[in-house]
Amino acid sequence: MATALSITFGDLSVALVEPSITQQHIIVKHLNTLGVMNTTCYPDTRSALSGINDSVPDLMISAMHLPDGTGTELAQALRKDPRTTDLLFMLISSETAYRYLEPLKQAGVVAILPKPFQASDLRKALNTTLDFLLPEENQLNVEAVEEMKVLVVDDSLTARHHIRRVLNNMGIAKVIEVANGREAIEQIKQNFFDLIVTDYNMPEIDGQQLTRYVREKSTQRSVPILMVTSLSDETRLAQVQQSGVSAICDKPFEPSGIKNLVLKMLLVD
Repeated sequence: MATALSITFGDLSVALVEPSITQQHIIVKHLNTLGVMNTTCYPDTRSALSGINDSVPDLMISAMHLPDGTGTELAQALRKDPRTTDLLFMLISSETAYRYLEPLKQAGVVAILPKPFQASDLRKALNTTLDFLLPEENQLNVEAVEEMKVLVVDDSLTARHHIRRVLNNMGIAKVIEVANGREAIEQIKQNFFDLIVTDYNMPEIDGQQLTRYVREKSTQRSVPILMVTSLSDETRLAQVQQSGVSAICDKPFEPSGIKNLVLKMLLVD
C-alpha cells in the first residue's frame, strides 16, 4: 500500500476483480494509460479476498456480478475485516438496481462507473483515491479546526465510519456519531456543534425532519447542515432544500468536494 507523503497514479497498487478476461484487459489497459502499472487481477470474490491477505492494495476495483457473489457483498466483506475496513473500493458495472447500488453507496465507495466508462471518469475516480490516501491535501485551512465539533447522523455504521474518516483527514477530530434523527436531537440538546452532517433516509426521524427541528426548535438554528445522500428524486431534493439544509452532497462523494462545501458553510456570515 502506498504510504509516501506525495504519490501519483504510478504509485498505486490495484486489485481488479473481474470474471471476464476481455474486461480485465480493457480495464488494465485504461489503468496503464493513466499511469497505473501495478494491477493484480482476480476472477472472483474468494480469490480476491485470499490474494490480498499478504498485501492490502490501495484500491480494489470490482464488477458487480461475480461467479461467487456480488461486488456489493465483496465490499461489505471488506468493511467487516479490520485489515480492510478502509480499503478504497470502486465498482465498474452497468447494474442500476437500487438493491445492489444503495449498500455500496452507504459503504463509502470511491466511485461507481458504468460499462463502458469514459477515461475521464476513471481519472476522476483515481484522483479521489489519491485524496483519501493523501489526507494532508484536504486539511481545512480554518483557525482552531481541531476544536471543531461535528455531529454525524447516519443509520449505516459503515457510512458513519466513511464520513468520520473524511472529517478526520480534514483535521476535524471531535466527531460524535449517532444512528438516527432522534439520537441526534438528544445530542443537540446537550452539545454545541460547529457542523452537522446527516443522511436523508433514516428510521424514526429522517434527515429532513431533523433539519426542520434544528432550524425551528433548537437553540443552534444557524449551525451549518450538510446532507450527504444518494437521493436522486428532484422533487424530494427540492423539499429537503426548503427545510433549511446548507448544502447537499451525493453519495459517493469526493473528499475535496466535502472540503469545499464545509469551507463555504463555515465562512458564511
